Amino acid sequence: MSSRLKDNVNSKYVEAANALRGKQARRRIVAYVESYDDIYFWRTVLSRFENEKRYFEVMLPSKGNLTRGKKSVLKHFLGGGNLGRDMIACVDADYDYLMQGATEQSRWVLNSPYVFHTYAYAIENYQCYAPSLHEVCVAVTLNDHRIFDFLDYFQQYSEACFPLFVWSVWAYRTGNHNKFSLTDFNRICDPGGFTVQQPGTSIANIRRKVQTKVHELQRQFPDNKEAYLKVKDDLRQLGVTPQTAYLYIQGHHLFDTVVVPILTKICNQLRQERQSEIFHARAHHTQKQNEMSCYENSQQDIKAMLKKNTGYMQCPLFVRLQEDISRYLDAASGAGRRAGRGDLVASAGPDPLCTSYIAPRS
Repeated sequence: MSSRLKDNVNSKYVEAANALRGKQARRRIVAYVESYDDIYFWRTVLSRFENEKRYFEVMLPSKGNLTRGKKSVLKHFLGGGNLGRDMIACVDADYDYLMQGATEQSRWVLNSPYVFHTYAYAIENYQCYAPSLHEVCVAVTLNDHRIFDFLDYFQQYSEACFPLFVWSVWAYRTGNHNKFSLTDFNRICDPGGFTVQQPGTSIANIRRKVQTKVHELQRQFPDNKEAYLKVKDDLRQLGVTPQTAYLYIQGHHLFDTVVVPILTKICNQLRQERQSEIFHARAHHTQKQNEMSCYENSQQDIKAMLKKNTGYMQCPLFVRLQEDISRYLDAASGAGRRAGRGDLVASAGPDPLCTSYIAPRS
């Protein structure tokens, strides 16, 4: 164990530092996240809770080494009991929310009063929130013509993937992920061959591949019908519907393999449409060239715009995450006592979307 004070910073240390600054100073709450990309997302979560009494500092867990990721955050802080009223951890849910305590890491994420998770698989799922994708296209192409129904497509995409998604969650809950892994699931749910004109073709292709794999799993696990239906019912009680399953699949797969290729084709068409308008405009050739150059220089990169997308703030899962933060702050500020998640949930009443939530540790 390190003897240097800066290597043993915990919530008590931050609380003591806050006390030394005087009662009128703003309280500093440290929020540790997994990676650089997470900093901006969690800033959008926490900024609305800052006021004249408190502020958040979002940072990576270590400045002394390059260790990153969810496991390193949780093991470092939970293992040593370092989290508390003035130091919290903010992580991707991954499958831990859906696992409902089937693993040690899932129990850490669900039971610790100072660990907050995304509910969605990862921040990339929020960045790919379907109702916000048209705005991303506008930011990239500067063309506001709606040529594609993102909400309808991703509802259909989710419905096509959902039967296999239930199998995937079952496999990870029961330790059978070596027989059906996330990599297997992602490969099957890749909408290859997508076209803007006929998006239904890619959905039909996914349905065919999903049906084939489901039949294979049913043959491999012939006595699994009851367990499958139980997981399916559990997921619905957790708020996962066949229409919103895309928010719970692996975030990097959704971002890189599903959404970016689709946006690329849609944005290319929108660019061509705008360029055609400029080309056929009644103007001098030099003026057209200048206009075309101005337009091309104003376009943005798709991945960069997706990572900056904040249209997810109306997503019910994001609202629920902010409600968790609000309850934690309300409880933490009450008489300065340590707030357990049991206190937070009890003060807010039962959550109809999370009826199978694991009871907090005493």
